[in-house]
Amino acid sequence: MSYRRALARKHLKDNEIPVTLTSFPRLGTPGVFTEPHYSPEDAKSSHSLFLPEEVTNPHTRYPTLTANIRKRRGSKVAINVPLFIDKGTPRPFVDPTIPWQRDIYPEDAEAKNGAALMDHIYMDAMGFGMGCCCLQLTFQCCNVNEARRLYDALIPISPLMLALTAASPIWRGYLSDVDCRWNVIAGSVDDRTPEERGLVPLKTDKYVIPKSRYDSVDLYISPEWINKPAYNDTVVPYDDAIYNRLLSHGLDELLSKHIAHLFIRDPLVIFSETIHQDDTSSSDHFENIQSTNWQTVRFKPPPPNSSIGWRVEFRSLEVQMTDFENAAFAVFIVLLSRAILAFNLNFYIPISKVDENMARAQKRDAARAGNFFFRKNVFPSGQGTPVTSSGSSTPSEYATGTQPKTRKMRNCFPPLTRPSILEDVPAEDEYEEMSIQEIFCGKESNFPGLLGLVDAYLATLEATPHEKQQIDKYLNLIRCRSNGTLQTPATWMRNFVRSHPAYKFDSAVNQEINYDLLRTIDDVERGVLHVRELLPDDCNPRHVNGFC
Repeated sequence: MSYRRALARKHLKDNEIPVTLTSFPRLGTPGVFTEPHYSPEDAKSSHSLFLPEEVTNPHTRYPTLTANIRKRRGSKVAINVPLFIDKGTPRPFVDPTIPWQRDIYPEDAEAKNGAALMDHIYMDAMGFGMGCCCLQLTFQCCNVNEARRLYDALIPISPLMLALTAASPIWRGYLSDVDCRWNVIAGSVDDRTPEERGLVPLKTDKYVIPKSRYDSVDLYISPEWINKPAYNDTVVPYDDAIYNRLLSHGLDELLSKHIAHLFIRDPLVIFSETIHQDDTSSSDHFENIQSTNWQTVRFKPPPPNSSIGWRVEFRSLEVQMTDFENAAFAVFIVLLSRAILAFNLNFYIPISKVDENMARAQKRDAARAGNFFFRKNVFPSGQGTPVTSSGSSTPSEYATGTQPKTRKMRNCFPPLTRPSILEDVPAEDEYEEMSIQEIFCGKESNFPGLLGLVDAYLATLEATPHEKQQIDKYLNLIRCRSNGTLQTPATWMRNFVRSHPAYKFDSAVNQEINYDLLRTIDDVERGVLHVRELLPDDCNPRHVNGFC
């Protein structure tokens, strides 16, 4: 990460800096937010009131995606983010920067006809969401069942990591009352028709579809016994013909439903030269649907005739401002994924509660003030919670038996054997509300926290003293974020704006504030400035090749 940033700096002008931001604070504001300036009046693909055509990659795929989403939906996308109401914010807030009277495209009247909500920040194009950045990690798994097991386990983790990495409180030049990007992206590619959104009765469409094609996961898919039917408790429409075809070719019900659910969506872009494919040697037709179903976690089958194996992609993390933070979260999720497989951890809660957690995760200051549904007991059924001499809980004694320490993190962990007698506990009794601190740092004596589980897994590895020291510093950042000692980037950005001399407490982030914010972020990333609210006291992101 440090090398890439250093390489980028070498190719920039003297007045340019590389910043890793989830969303550019003044994207879509009136006047200059690009260099050079372009007018949104020529937004041919999006018909946006705010974004010019030039912000879209000129490759045919991207303006076509943008235009097809608008055409299929029957209107422009309508993204409304609640405004952060400050003491000087006009009430009710009617955004004066919206060109209410523009009359260039047929959709221009949508804003004043109800698409733009009062006391909200209105956005109307794919670019507002797909212009965001995130931190994604893809994990290689041993086989299909291990991939399905890891996929399921990471689903309940995704909203928690979204809250902990929250980094996008400013949209179109205004402070918002949310901290995260997720609903903005979901809205930016929501191509569902009025019938599919349930606004009018079904007539020409097949399904009422509860979510955008960019949203949280709808279905657990592991075939293992710990995945009880009660956990898949939401409506999941799927294509019956595809489902039955997959069943007839030997796939099980859960995986057949997962794939058939993907295919309730239309392809957004098809190139004429790729229509006729040999499906025994190419998965392009499948990937055309798979790659435009964007979810918090993605299950990725291997391409035909490829050495690439079964993979799982974790997608909810917001990108952080420094390489150290991004490295810390990447390392944590990698170690947690290994702990999940090594210890056969059970994180299942009903999908409906995961959805509710996703909504909670995006609220202002959710990491410090919010509560989330999480499983009470994550250990295998019938197993106790061993306690080490230090008093901290660890599953290492029973996870791998007396397995010797190894230098390498492994795949191919054996699945958990089903007990001969299994107590049938109702799903609603298996979870409770916890704070982020309790989930990550532990709660009483029965749950060591996600950090405790990672520590237990690290105890099975033969790490060098230098590796241990560096990993400890990464995990310390996660610990300080989760216990509230350190702020999320979103909280810090909001506080920066509200303490700026040019801020008028009217929710507006002007050009001067934005400039100073970005310069400060660059100073922090380069190690010129240390902000104690963001990074541990002993951390300089540029010290020793980018490590603390």
